[in-house]
Amino acid sequence: QVQLEESGGGLVQAGGSLRLSCVAAGRTFNGYTMGWFRQAPGKEREFVAASSRITGTTRYADSVKGRFIISRDNAKNTLFLQMNSLQPEDTAVYYCATSVSVLPSTRSAYNYWGQGTQVTVSS
Repeated sequence: QVQLEESGGGLVQAGGSLRLSCVAAGRTFNGYTMGWFRQAPGKEREFVAASSRITGTTRYADSVKGRFIISRDNAKNTLFLQMNSLQPEDTAVYYCATSVSVLPSTRSAYNYWGQGTQVTVSS
């Protein structure tokens, strides 16, 4: 069992930055892929970014590539998402999740989820 808790969301103006955190508790954090998804009102939950402890690699959705940076502190069981140049279309609830696969982008590949943190970007 893995428990995930996100934090760091809030209200920011377009062009601003936010840093999300996700603390994991329970099973070993190091062996998992950790990912970020987001869900805007009336839309499907979509992949944002993922980080693999095993391969040390990352993966991003095209919509955030060059603006968002995913990182992890394995010693503190914490995943981060640095979000820069935020735009109103980035407004969503952001979720972190774990997967035993390597850098999947599909929601079904992730088995544990946090409760989410709201990010609102005003124009």
